[in-house]
Amino acid sequence: MTQVRLGVIGVGNMGSYHLRNIDQCPDISLAAVCDILPKRVALARKNHGGAGFTDHRALVASGLCDAVLIVTPHYAHTPIGIAALDAGLHVLVEKPVSVHKADCLRLIAAHRRRKQVFAAMLNQRTHPQFQALHRMIAGGALGRLQRVVWTVTNWYRTNAYYRSSPWRATWGGEGGGVLMNQAAHQLDLLYWLFGLPARVTAFCGFGKFHPIEVEDDVTAYLEFTNGATGVFIASTGDAPGTNRLDVTGDLGSAVLENGAMVVTRNSMSARTMSTTAKDCYAVPQHSRNELPAAGDGGQHMEILRNFIAAITKGATLIAPAREGIHAVELGNAMIMSALSGTPVDLPLDAAKYERLLKKLVAASASRSKRPRQAAPRMQWMFGR
Repeated sequence: MTQVRLGVIGVGNMGSYHLRNIDQCPDISLAAVCDILPKRVALARKNHGGAGFTDHRALVASGLCDAVLIVTPHYAHTPIGIAALDAGLHVLVEKPVSVHKADCLRLIAAHRRRKQVFAAMLNQRTHPQFQALHRMIAGGALGRLQRVVWTVTNWYRTNAYYRSSPWRATWGGEGGGVLMNQAAHQLDLLYWLFGLPARVTAFCGFGKFHPIEVEDDVTAYLEFTNGATGVFIASTGDAPGTNRLDVTGDLGSAVLENGAMVVTRNSMSARTMSTTAKDCYAVPQHSRNELPAAGDGGQHMEILRNFIAAITKGATLIAPAREGIHAVELGNAMIMSALSGTPVDLPLDAAKYERLLKKLVAASASRSKRPRQAAPRMQWMFGR
């Protein structure tokens, strides 16, 4: 196969962005587009070509496609992905892979029944600085992990953003807020770089900065099995906001902020010096290097090209969809911890969180004609 016949399911704002990228890929033939809104389908066909569908099942059954790119609201990722995988199609799904862990498991199980390429649009993995940090950590350059602090509050959004689509910022439409939408990328990178923590304790503001029912402000404390700790802060209410990642190991540290990565390396382990030094105030000698940004790594386009190369050439996936479950699990655990007022151990109880989410969905504004409003106290979900 030298050219992949691709169908795009969901051609709203993000789907249209992907269509423009597809136009620049000679190894992709846009075979079909699909959306529940006929006017979107008509516009996509006019601008990009391909057959048109308003039902994903018809596209999947058409025989026109070798692969599909799923760019729908979050809850639809699982049923559409399962249908496509069951039909033998390769699948690339936008983030998050699903809304909750149980649905991720269902989707992954569908892939395990077949051998198609199954990837996720976790495009931050292509960034050169995150790739460099990944190599440092995997190679032991920073030593044993001690602390991670990530403040990512440059996701500022206005009320107009949340009013732009009825599914946004509702439990029934989106399944969460900043954790499920904007910071899903950073949650994936937390797993990719450091692995999953063993326990999460989180505090969320539900409608703290906007008239919405889901979380728009999060502070989470992470505990790892080796004793390392972490803090993760995300918000859509801070302007201009901050994006700063601090990583500390016993052999050094790395700080990523404002397009630069500063790496400090110790001449010896901080732990070793602590146990062997005779000087009360001794500090390991260290070197400091600043690594400037070298582009963004291709982002969405690179993930798309890698997906196609995996189909046509057997290339290794940058972001296998099966790994997308971990970002979802982290977000789920933070929401559950905030609502229950207790720490949540990982692996997350997927069935328990699904039951909680169903309660939230039942009361969601997207399921009724009631106006949206914040829900600052929801301990009733746990019988309080």
